[in-house]
Amino acid sequence: MPMRQLLLLRHAKSSWDDAKLADFDRPLAPRGLKTAPLMGRELARRGWLPDLALVSPALRTRDTWRLVAAELPKHVPAEFAEELYEAAPAAILARVRQAKATSLIVIGHNPGLQNFVGSPAPDRIRAFSRKSKRSFRLRRSRDLPWTGIGEASNLEALA
Repeated sequence: MPMRQLLLLRHAKSSWDDAKLADFDRPLAPRGLKTAPLMGRELARRGWLPDLALVSPALRTRDTWRLVAAELPKHVPAEFAEELYEAAPAAILARVRQAKATSLIVIGHNPGLQNFVGSPAPDRIRAFSRKSKRSFRLRRSRDLPWTGIGEASNLEALA
């Protein structure tokens, strides 16, 4: 049975150009439009291919996923989960634990994603999360259900 992996990706750089837009409706900035496909290519290059994407429904996370997914060698179904918008670590964990995938990507927001990595995880994962605020991968040493996610055995930087 394959090793479980959880990929966590903060949305690409968003735009603050239109102060009248609600936070939920902010689009990607030009830099985000450029870097999101690069993240997808890097996922593909490393073979870190998800079976399922859990995506916050905010515009910037949906657009990030659209651009990442276009670079993957296979179609990956996405679920747009309201509970991931500005989610606290407990909400992210609850949603991950419901997943029926072996390889899962969560695309959301900080500080929730960064705090999620730091909350139930070992010190070496907390230390990594201070180095990169964009993306990281947790990989399970054994094929266990997502309910034991705090026992992640390995963490690798995506970019």
